[in-house]
Formats: sequence, structure tokens, C-alpha cells
Amino acid sequence: MDMGLDGLRVAISGAGSGIGLEMARHFAAEGARVFIGDANAAALAALAGSDPALLSAPCDVADRGSVAGWLAACVATLGGIDCLVNNAGIAGPTGAVEEIAPEDWDRTLAVNITGQFNLTRLAVPHLRNSANPSILNLSSAAGRLGFALRTPYAASKWAVVGFTKSLAKELGGDGIRVNALLPGLVDGPRIQAVFASKAAAKGITAAEQQAASMAHGSLKRLVPQSELADMAVYLASRHGASISGQAISICGDLEALN
Repeated sequence: MDMGLDGLRVAISGAGSGIGLEMARHFAAEGARVFIGDANAAALAALAGSDPALLSAPCDVADRGSVAGWLAACVATLGGIDCLVNNAGIAGPTGAVEEIAPEDWDRTLAVNITGQFNLTRLAVPHLRNSANPSILNLSSAAGRLGFALRTPYAASKWAVVGFTKSLAKELGGDGIRVNALLPGLVDGPRIQAVFASKAAAKGITAAEQQAASMAHGSLKRLVPQSELADMAVYLASRHGASISGQAISICGDLEALN
């Protein structure tokens, strides 16, 4: 299918690795012009050699000064923005609610939801000038399911869904589509770290935790990052022109988190 993305100007936060990088590579392969950010400047520097088509600058989405500088660099480089992907996020702490340090709670929400606000508020004026504007916010299966021992993460990801649906109503008159992706157990180092931390909190092995987590999905498989990137590309294309205000699960029919 021709996605018709030649020249689409795409800004992606948290794209120095993982899902964000996979999305950036998929957009670039479709002919989009992609500008990425990440708090890890070393990761971005490494990509200059492996992925020269991906333009970048460091960005900590929880720091409003950093966000303003990054977005200004993005607009100056691309000449505007057609698609904003709010991908940056952190796993946050694992533990009983009474054991979680307040500063860990604050940091998780500062990155995972306030970071999306910080970028979106500055990007919207530029999106209004686009002929094909869209916003994609990364939530999680933890944004629709309870997640014991991961309350900061779950709270932030539920907030992303509310932010998304409210933005869709607010920006619909400008033709700006706003959707959220809710990944399940996504294959990669990050989910393995989550399995390990949950296992430690429960006194079981990481392998036992992974098996227990996957048992709650009909397909009983980890989600490849490429499938999330495919959906992001589709939603940003003209094929997704009537899709807005949706919280789209890509999770193998995951029915619970534990």
C-alpha cells in the first residue's frame, strides 16, 4: 500500500531507541522527513552514523526549556510539523504504593504525561498550518487496565488517554487528528527490565513473571515494535484521515496485567 508520506514532516520524542526509533525508521522508509529527540544525547549521536536520514537534537520532555529549544530546532529544520508523535516515556518505579518515593512518582508523571502537554502546546500552532495534521500519543495497556505495584506508570498512561480524547474534541475543528496507541507487552530490553523488577518484588524469577504476564493475552506473544510503527505510519497517512479520538490497543488481546 502506498502510504503517500513523501515529504511528511514528523517530530518524534524519545526516539533514540526502542519504539520511537522503530517508528522513526518506518516513517523515513516511507519518504517522510523525520526529526527526533531523546534525553540520551549519546544515543542520538550514535544514530548519526547508523541512521543519517534521521535529524535530531537532545530533548528532555519534562524540561520546558529543553522542549522549546527542541521544537524550535525541529520547525527550523523541517519548515513546520505535520505529525507529532509523543513517544517519550519512562517505566517508573516498581513497588507497593506506600513504598514509592514521592520524587519517583513526580518524575514518572513529569515525563509520561506532562511531557506530552509540554510538546503538544507548542506544536499545535504549527500543526494548524499543515494540510495533513495529526498527533499520536503513546499510552499503554496499563492505560486501560489496573497494574499492581506500578501505580505511577499506570496513572500516567491512563492520563494519556484522557489527554488524547480531550485534544481530539478540542482540535477536531482544525482538522487535527489525535489518537493514542496502547501497546501491550512489547518485545525488547524495556519489558525484560519490567519483568525483572516485578519478579524481584514478588520473589519469583523473571522467567516466571514473563510467563504469568503473557498468560493473560489471547495470542500469548510479545508485540514486535514493528507492528506499533506500522500503525503509527497508517494513522499519520491519508488512509487514517477519519480516525481520531481513539485509544488503539496493540496487545494480542491482553486482558490483565500482573
